Parts: sequence; structure tokens; C-alpha cells
Amino acid sequence: MLRHLISKIKATGPISVSEYMREALTNPVTVCDVTFLQFPQRDSRLLTVVVLSQGYYVRNNMLGAEGDFITSPEISQVFGELLAVWVISEWMGAGRPKQLQLVELGPGEGSLASDVLRVLGQLQSVLGGASVSLHLVEVSPALSRLQAQSLTGTRSQEADSEDDPVYRQGRTDGGLQVSWYRCLEDVPRGFSIFLAHEFFDALPIHKFQRTKRGWREVMVDIDPDNQGQLRFVVAPSPTLASTTLVQVDETRDHVEVCAEGGVIIQQLASRVAEEGGAALIGDYGHDGTKTDTFRGFKGHQLHQVLTTPGSADLTADVDFSYLRRVVGGGVACLGPVSQRTFLKNMGIDTRMQVLLRNCSDLTTRQQLISSYDMLTNPTKMGERFHFFGLLHLSRFAKPKTATGLKLEQKSPAQLPVAGFTDMSFS
Repeated sequence: MLRHLISKIKATGPISVSEYMREALTNPVTVCDVTFLQFPQRDSRLLTVVVLSQGYYVRNNMLGAEGDFITSPEISQVFGELLAVWVISEWMGAGRPKQLQLVELGPGEGSLASDVLRVLGQLQSVLGGASVSLHLVEVSPALSRLQAQSLTGTRSQEADSEDDPVYRQGRTDGGLQVSWYRCLEDVPRGFSIFLAHEFFDALPIHKFQRTKRGWREVMVDIDPDNQGQLRFVVAPSPTLASTTLVQVDETRDHVEVCAEGGVIIQQLASRVAEEGGAALIGDYGHDGTKTDTFRGFKGHQLHQVLTTPGSADLTADVDFSYLRRVVGGGVACLGPVSQRTFLKNMGIDTRMQVLLRNCSDLTTRQQLISSYDMLTNPTKMGERFHFFGLLHLSRFAKPKTATGLKLEQKSPAQLPVAGFTDMSFS
């Protein structure tokens, strides 16, 4: 990958951080070596091309203890259980539609989807016969295979054609349909609840630096002192990105903008506004306060972002103020609220008390306490991780007043929004 990027920069000049991230994370194919074998006696040559899948997400399983990072669903199944309660709460708040598409963007190893489906299966009486289907948006073939094994066992198969928008299909033990897509546009329209957990932080970002001559984009170039290494440089003149993506009232001196995230959040907002449903985004992020958050992870340790590209995860904190701004007014935006606040509002304390009360094994009890601390401790994931929601505007409509010959009666009040509202549990 480093050789490929150096060749690319030599041919076209410095590349944006966004292009660097896209190449390093999701480039499907790179020509790594070309060899000509000469056969004088036959007056012919054999061309040998070695082609490897290079993108980090394309060729790696980066999750879990053996990978480069662990996400909340891998830490505790309680996390997925509480998000399942959120899904059911929003389905009820929308009037209990007969069809529910659960859509997850970047589903990892399938742990979150598995936990959510388990809870949905246990609450069939609440769902009242509603038709539920699972739709996974995943660009990594390696991860899609892990997801299929986790969710469907041997009951899945790949599409016959690479052009098929549904590139894999299967069924769970309970007969629930599971479909895989490469992009959100391919997911069927309809009432949907979207989950995006640690998805937006991996999308490519543009970086901008304020200078005496105005905003300039930060680019990736070859180090002149070491032709085998890369370095950051500031573009000498404005780029299309620096003239269109930075807000005129921006007060920070360094800004990261995820244009691709802006496109996806607009697609989610459009679907929620037109088809109904909701979207829940959970990620490391901030509300327009941070500057330089671009970093790499390898083997659960911080890794220099320009070193050995393609071998480490690259990420940047999500700017929720940017997502809120590009969404517009077609849907209601909630948050961001800290993960600690969200999970406590969802009842994680009550759930943990029940689990600990029914658990006599000392090792299991210690694991439960440790996972709770990791998820909610402000110095760990509790305050660094945030939740952001998109809801249909009807969720906040005032109850209609019925009139007639009898006393006026109000229709039932709207359900509070789970996670973003302090709720009581019995």
C-alpha cells in the first residue's frame, strides 16, 4: 500500500487526507508487483502480475482481542440489549407499523445485531406479529463472512453476480431474513430503524488549517528527506474542499470535515422523513469543539497514521455539530449525549443489578462489573463516546384533542425518547 500511495503521489501530486484514508482502509485491489519473464527461444514474454487486496477493512478482521480494537458490543451483551430496547421503543413510538426493517451500518462481527435480534425474539409478544428483517451495510468481505457465521450459521449464500445489490442473503435460526449490501442506497425503502455504531468515525475526513492567507487543506505528500515515507503538508493555494467545506463562521484554527459522513446522514434523514423510522448513531465524537483527532490503532495501541498504511485502523472523532447542520430541518436531531448518560437513561444500572443478583460465579460477576465500568466510567468510554439520534418529526407532535358530544379527550401522550430522556423502570 505504501508503494502504491508513493507512486500515486509522484504521478498526481499530494493527496488529501480523505483520499489517503479511503485508499488505506477500503481500496479493494492494488497491483503490487509486475514481472516480465523472457523466453528467448520462443520469442515471447510472460507477464506476471501479483494482485492483493490491500485496504485495511477489505482484508482484515480488526475486531476483538486478536484485532486492533474492541467495540462496546464485544465488551458486554448488555450494550446490545439496551439498544434493542431503544429499537422497540421507537417502533412503538411510531405507531407499531406492521413491517420493521432493522438496518445496521458497519456491523463489525455481528455482535450488536445478534444481541438485538435475541431481545426482539424474546419480546415477540410486544412486537405483535410485526414482520422484522435485518439489513447489513458492509464493505468488508472478510467481516461479512464473520457476520454470516454469527447470525445465520451455514444458512447464507453469496449472490451469483457481483452487480447484485444484495451480495449475500441468509436466515437466522428463527427464520428472520438477513441481507447484505455494499452501500446504503441499495437497502430497500420502507419503515426502518438504523443503527450506526462506530461507523462514522472510520469515514474519510478532510483536514483544514487556518493560515494568514485563509483556510488551506492539509495534504499527504512524500517526505523529501526520505522517499520511502509520507508526511503532512499544507496546500499552498485553496482547494475545492477548503473553499466549500469550511464554515464562514468557524472559530477553530484546525478543522476536520467528513463530507462522506454528511452525505450518509442526509440519506438517513431523507429516509426517516419520507418512510418513517429513526436512526441512532453511537461514536467517539464531539459537538464542534475538537480540532486534530485523526489517529491510528494497531494491536490496541496508538499508531502513527502515515506509517505502514493499510496495516492499521484510521479514525477521527465525529463532529456531531457538522452532522446536525447538514441534516437540515426535515427531521428532529437529539444529542449528542454521552454514552454514560445514554446507557443510564436506558436502564443499565437496573439491568446490571438483576444480572448480579442472579449470578453466583465470582469470575462472571467480576466480568460484569468490569464491563459496566468500561462502558460508563467517564475516564474510559463513558464520556468519550456519544449518542446522536434522528427521529421523524411526528414523534414530537402535540397530542390531538378529540371533540364530540362528551367531554373532550386527549389521545395518549407521545412516548419519551429512550436514552435521551431520564426514564423510570419497574
